[in-house]
Amino acid sequence: MMRNKNNSTNLSILIVDDETNIRKTLTVCLESRGHRVIAVSNAKDARAEADRRVFDLSFVDLRLGTDNGLDLIPALLSTSPWLKIIVITAYASVNTAVEAMRRGATDYIPKPFTPEQVELVTNRVAMFRSMEQRIATLKEDIERLHPEISFTSEHPDMQRSIALAQQVAPSEAVVLLRGPSGTGKTLLARAIHSWSRRADKPFSIVSCPTLSSELFESELFGHIKGSFTGALRDNPGRITACEGGTLFLDEIGDLPLIIQPKLLRFIQDHEYERVGDQQTRKANVRIIAATNIDIDNAVMEKKFREDLYYRLNVIQIYLPKLADHSEDIEYLAKNMLNFFGAQNHKVFRGFSDEAMKALRKYSWPGNIRELRNVVERAAILSISDPVGIENLPSSIAPYNPPVRLGDRVTLEVIEENHIRRIIAFSKSLQEAADILGIDQATLWRKRKQYSI
Repeated sequence: MMRNKNNSTNLSILIVDDETNIRKTLTVCLESRGHRVIAVSNAKDARAEADRRVFDLSFVDLRLGTDNGLDLIPALLSTSPWLKIIVITAYASVNTAVEAMRRGATDYIPKPFTPEQVELVTNRVAMFRSMEQRIATLKEDIERLHPEISFTSEHPDMQRSIALAQQVAPSEAVVLLRGPSGTGKTLLARAIHSWSRRADKPFSIVSCPTLSSELFESELFGHIKGSFTGALRDNPGRITACEGGTLFLDEIGDLPLIIQPKLLRFIQDHEYERVGDQQTRKANVRIIAATNIDIDNAVMEKKFREDLYYRLNVIQIYLPKLADHSEDIEYLAKNMLNFFGAQNHKVFRGFSDEAMKALRKYSWPGNIRELRNVVERAAILSISDPVGIENLPSSIAPYNPPVRLGDRVTLEVIEENHIRRIIAFSKSLQEAADILGIDQATLWRKRKQYSI
């Protein structure tokens, strides 16, 4: 994304002033700093533009011919509650400033104003909008906390996929991520967004299979109050909320057929209508999609529109299953263990040799998502460092019957097996030491001796 000279976020700005020279001066001043500007002369045109586009900031003159700019403030905010409004007027007074703020204005500058004053308030709004959008993204992520994955790999196919993602990230191209479920498509979509010029704008996820076609259309495009049963208030939709950012459509192969032409139109023209509304709107949103199905076959079976497939398939990136790049398992597992250890107030050096051998040998049908769950479980259950094989699920480390008294084994093997079992089923090292009848220092030495 372009930056202005003060490194503020680029904004979409609406100017409302009945003086031609003011509109031209403000437009030149703001566009020279990288902002996108629409300028109109009256309240009617301002409301029409606000219905069609998403704006971050509006400069509103208090005297608009026969209209009062104060009356326009709540009208604009009803359409775009996030909008920051700067009131401009040649008739400045404390009373008008207070009234403007009461109606929802963000700031107030008197005429004549200087470019420096305009730049100051614009940069302040840019900072606020950036913070609001980041907070919105964090709120969306709060229920999906995940370890941050550093996209490095020792496998040639993964290296090519990551390199392609980094190469296309700065572009505006639609990206289609393909691969089995759990291979990290959502993580890569986030990474592409973070590597792009839209990184300081929202990143939003819509899961295509989770909603009916009616609810999905409302979730994506929004709806107006009363457009269907239960529509008790306006919903701007994910596209509006994601203005300037990236919208990730997960499992797009399951997108309802009735929605597919509407999505195709949005990708091609950036235009859409909310449910129950005839007003055509525009939005600046990049699309990244993902699927785990054979979408080529879905096209042949008429379950997915061919024209939408070709429009989505500008850049295709394939993520192989984890078993196909098993050389990355150790790095991924250690990275995840550090993350989940910190979450559970523990510090781990890693996995024991026996545990890591089991992780490498397993086939991982659930791919990276399954590995994440296994490591999180191990971090919660383990009271040893490094994490031992006893903390892995039986599907990965099949349960071996313990050595029994009288078996033809050494005393050392019996002791090791007994200590491992007691530690695995104890809530703490102190409890394990008490059961074993030794002090913690002795237990610590035994753990070190047996790499428990």
